[in-house]
Amino acid sequence: MTEHTLQRGIRENKIQVAHQLIQVMLVGFAIGMTRTVVPALAESEFGLERGSFLLLASFVVAFGAVKAVMNFVAGRWSERIGRKRVLFWGWVVALPIPVMIWYAPDWNWIVAATVLLGVNQGLCWSMTQTSKLDITKAEERGLTMGLNEFSGYVGVAIAGILTAYAAEWLGARTGLLVFGMAVVLLALVLTVVWVKDTLPWAKAETAAHKAAPPKSLPRYPEGVSEHPTTGEVFALMSWRDRRLFAISQAGLVEKFVDALVWALFPAFLVTQGASLTEVGWIVGTYGFVWGGSQLITGRLSDHVGRFWPNVLGMWICGAGVAMVVMGTGALWWSVSAGVAGFGMALLYPNLSAAVADITPPAWRGSAIGIYRFWRDFGYAIGALGLGLAASLTGAAEAAFWFVAISMFVSGGLLFWFSEETHPRLNPASPREIADA
Repeated sequence: MTEHTLQRGIRENKIQVAHQLIQVMLVGFAIGMTRTVVPALAESEFGLERGSFLLLASFVVAFGAVKAVMNFVAGRWSERIGRKRVLFWGWVVALPIPVMIWYAPDWNWIVAATVLLGVNQGLCWSMTQTSKLDITKAEERGLTMGLNEFSGYVGVAIAGILTAYAAEWLGARTGLLVFGMAVVLLALVLTVVWVKDTLPWAKAETAAHKAAPPKSLPRYPEGVSEHPTTGEVFALMSWRDRRLFAISQAGLVEKFVDALVWALFPAFLVTQGASLTEVGWIVGTYGFVWGGSQLITGRLSDHVGRFWPNVLGMWICGAGVAMVVMGTGALWWSVSAGVAGFGMALLYPNLSAAVADITPPAWRGSAIGIYRFWRDFGYAIGALGLGLAASLTGAAEAAFWFVAISMFVSGGLLFWFSEETHPRLNPASPREIADA
């Protein structure tokens, strides 16, 4: 394929975009199958002692730590061997997971299976995101991220509900085994047969930028070499560039919410008298609102910018978390989950889009990988924090307040240190272009 044939755009690459959306939905299915049944039945099915908040959170800590590292690896690896190979190996790693959950004699097996799930998610979800950014236009970035996260998190929500019913019909272990193996095998076949490697598009974009720079250049970080080392990119994302630091810390803290919804929310609802299928639908509301709203919020940021959707999203999501423990009943919990999901929809695709806005295509894959490293490390830190909050007070409600307050503070840091990143709304100045 020549550079001329590698056109960028959702419409121009609709078939590959569709295949990547199917892939990310299957990735959502893979993590979603552990969202309802495993934490809700941790005590009765997998032998976890009642009230063991830290042990209940342990599988999310393991998942977050491993996924964070694999995001970091996936970004750099994909620039060397291509996006498709990384995606393929991510699915190969997932093959033992359903069997391990089915066999699990104790909670340690669940933690071990979740470690493999972290590898799978770090490799596969990173590649669906990076691949779509490779083949779509800069002005479609918000929509692209919205579509990606819509597909993935609707997949998470659907899987949480389907596995709740499967557990009631077939038993918890067999239901998860059948569902999980079907997902992983289908994903492997689709990867091998239909997914294309999109690394050539990224290379073509770099060449095109050199030949004819776009009218509105983004405000890329200053004083960076054309092909920076991994250490340079890590420093830029983590502290050297205040905008990228602000985005990375917000990404880390917003994962506290997902850790809470995954590790403690189902168990909290069960202790409040909700049935397993009610838990599936309440937790599913969070995922459906989050996933569905991203079709709007991602596209919205292409018009109004990333800054305000990200900041307001942090605060709205934190408010939804606090609401959970301020009332009772399935309707109240569903509404609270929906508010948290809408806040997450405002921030989730647009934090990633902001990173993509201000990082050059030559090292965008690494930048996104490092952002995702910090973001998913939030699973581990958040799960540990909420587990400690609940253990020290003896009440699950303390975990909800810990997460809500963290979201409000992090949103304040994002407001203070970040800025608008959309190149049309805040382009590089003539001096920055001359210095580039």
